[in-house]
Order: sequence, then C-alpha cells, then structure tokens
Amino acid sequence: MVDDPLAAHLSAHYDLGFERDRLFRDGEPRLELTRTLELLDRFLPSAPARLIDVGGGPGAYAAIWARQGYDVHLYDVLELHVQQAQQASDAQPEHSFTAQVADARSIPEPDASADAVVLLGPLYHLTEPAERAAALLEAWRILKPGGVVAAVGISRSSALLDGLWRGWLGYPVFRAIAERDLVDGQHRNPDPIRYPQWFTTAYFHRPEELVAEVKDAGFDAVSLLGIEGPGWLMQEHWSDPDRREQMLLAARAVESEPTMSGLSAHLLAVGTKPGAVQPG
Repeated sequence: MVDDPLAAHLSAHYDLGFERDRLFRDGEPRLELTRTLELLDRFLPSAPARLIDVGGGPGAYAAIWARQGYDVHLYDVLELHVQQAQQASDAQPEHSFTAQVADARSIPEPDASADAVVLLGPLYHLTEPAERAAALLEAWRILKPGGVVAAVGISRSSALLDGLWRGWLGYPVFRAIAERDLVDGQHRNPDPIRYPQWFTTAYFHRPEELVAEVKDAGFDAVSLLGIEGPGWLMQEHWSDPDRREQMLLAARAVESEPTMSGLSAHLLAVGTKPGAVQPG
C-alpha cells in the first residue's frame, strides 16, 4: 500500500496520532486489547516462536508479545507507526522487537520462515477482495507448515451499533455511512477532517465472509470468534471492575455463537497452514 492511493487516506487518519493510545485507558488495556490477547493466547504457538505482526501499528501487541518471549517482527505501511513501534521496542531493550515499513501484500520475509502471522489491521484497510486475498496469501507464503494465521476484520454492523451508542445516527451524514456499510461493507467517511472519529476508508466484513477469505487462501481448521462481544457498547464503564468483569463474561459467553458474532466490533479468524509434520 505504500504506493497505493489508499495510503493517503490512512496517513490522513492515523497521522492524528491517536492510535498509539487507543487500546489503553489510564495505561491499562481496554476491552479490545484484553480480549484479543486472551483469544490469541489459545492459538499462538509457545514462545520463543517467530511471530510476524503485519500491520502492527505503534507496536502495542508486539511489545507485549516480545515481553512474553516471542521473536517478534512488526511491519506496517505507515512510517509514523513504525517510528512509534521502534520507540516502544527501544523502551524495553531486554525484550526488543524489529519494526519496518512494508505493505501487507509484500512482506520481506523468506518463505516458510514464521511460526505465526498476525494481521490485526490490514484486512479492513484493503477494500477489494483481491487485495485481501493477496495479504492472506502472503501470510501463507511466509508461514511454516503447521503455522498459525490470525486475521481480524471489522464487523459489518459496527458503524450502525456505534452510531446507536453514541447518538450519531441522528446525523444524516453518518446514517448514510452506516446504511452503505450494511449494503456492501465499503465504509467511507465523506468528511474525515471534521469527523475523524467516524474512521477512514475501510472494508467491513460479515463473519462468514471473513472465514471464507481465510479458507480460500489455503488455511485449514479456520475458527471465527467475536472479540469484544456486546460489551463494547458500554465501554464508558470499563474502569468499574464489576462492570468490566461483566463485559468480559458476556464476550466469552457468545464469542463462538454464530448468531451473535456480528455484535462484536472486531472479528477474529484463526487458521493453520496445512502440512505440519506429525510426531513419530
């Protein structure tokens, strides 16, 4: 995406700098970060596995995985995010990781060199099916046989639900955004300077669609999990320990329920590259 016109939209949005702290509140992990780590802990190979964090942004996840002992290598299309990720790595010299600018569809890693590839951001910024397929095929290429891919999509209904929670559906402009999302998943913010909180150019998945894309890239045993559950619509209560536990309980209770998947803002699809050598 470095030479892609889409990069201009991403830069205009992310150069505002809020992504660095978005996953935290008062230094503590918020619901999205907490649940994503919780879910991935079930699927990622044990440290010190080689983990490629594609579209890793400012390095929030990479820093945590490096502290857990993983051999982490982060790639992001935006120079700002790579600089911020490098700063995060430098802040923990005993648990450092690498950070480099790269397109999710062309990662400078050798074939079959990674134990896990995580794509927590690229798929919803690649708005065309062929682009998302290219990113998933690149993950397949750099994974070892038996390696794990973990890919996140934004739920098709997330703008509608977010607009309901925040009262944005009262704005005709936002209502039109949410209506288009439901029709074709193509999220467009007509005034990103005035309304940066309405996100940037993106693609929002249906749960079954995300699963199909991961399977079509050649991955086996694909699981689909809702990350936040319905609790993301009440995150103003996250600092209350009792309400926080209720949000986590609700997310865990319906994470794999197909009729509830779309209530999560983010969807996680996890698959395995076939061909692992079976123990003798």
